[in-house]
Amino acid sequence: MTQGVIVKGVGGFYYVATAQGQYECRARGKFRHQRITPSVGDWVKISVLDEEAKKGSLDEILPRKNALLRPRVVNVDQAVIVFAAKSPDPNVDLLNRFLLLAEEQKLQIVLCINKIDLDAEGGYHALATLYRQVGYPVLPVSSQTGEGVEALRQYLKGKITVFAGPSGVGKSSLLNALKPELHLTTGTISKKIERGRHTTRHAELMPLDEQSYIVDSPGFTSLSLEQVRPENLAELFREFRPYLGGCYYRTCRHLKEPDCAVKAHVGKEIPPERYARYEALYQELTEFWERKNKK
Repeated sequence: MTQGVIVKGVGGFYYVATAQGQYECRARGKFRHQRITPSVGDWVKISVLDEEAKKGSLDEILPRKNALLRPRVVNVDQAVIVFAAKSPDPNVDLLNRFLLLAEEQKLQIVLCINKIDLDAEGGYHALATLYRQVGYPVLPVSSQTGEGVEALRQYLKGKITVFAGPSGVGKSSLLNALKPELHLTTGTISKKIERGRHTTRHAELMPLDEQSYIVDSPGFTSLSLEQVRPENLAELFREFRPYLGGCYYRTCRHLKEPDCAVKAHVGKEIPPERYARYEALYQELTEFWERKNKK
């Protein structure tokens, strides 16, 4: 059998990239009986049915290391979270939700601030400084001028990277700047609501080079964290982690408890605005799980 990776799935057909080229495959019936759905990013084994027509049968799905729900893609190494410096202005609450979901999946994370050419006042510098303090790589870029694009390319080498972010921040334009041959459709910003029109309809692995794949994903206007339990939330704030074992109470929630090692570092290593986000999200998740457990 031949091994490869699913780069696209459309209408029950799976397109598998291998060292011998790309094959159009149907999945064997056993997956349906086992209630297993092949996904973009799956490493698989196929049988070649017609070499000339590049047709095959998808016979085996190799073990997955992770799985994202939206976009539905598996075995991702890294998330590039894209926000715009301007048009639309950054939504910090949404940005934090993207970061927490990527942390939950244990992905490497790069924060990319696009459209810096529109921010003549340089307001994005404050956002970049905040998240660098937290510990994230932050790359200011412009898909229009090309500034920062080569630096971003270096982060993508040898990885499967999902590009995520709200609609209208220029993800497709940025991917086109990285690889013009992609010819991805780009949208425009609605002046009324400052949101972009969705231009990406399905997840697809697109080769940047022989060892690197990128995934464009549909834009979002809100993100749910409802799979996260409140007691696990602090682990997803990477600036909290050095202090989580130092609290007086082993079950410390890092809210009103005395002798909390996390709170002791707020305003120092932990930015106050990030701690305020933690408090708000902890309350949100607590209320959600209380309602869920009553049902």
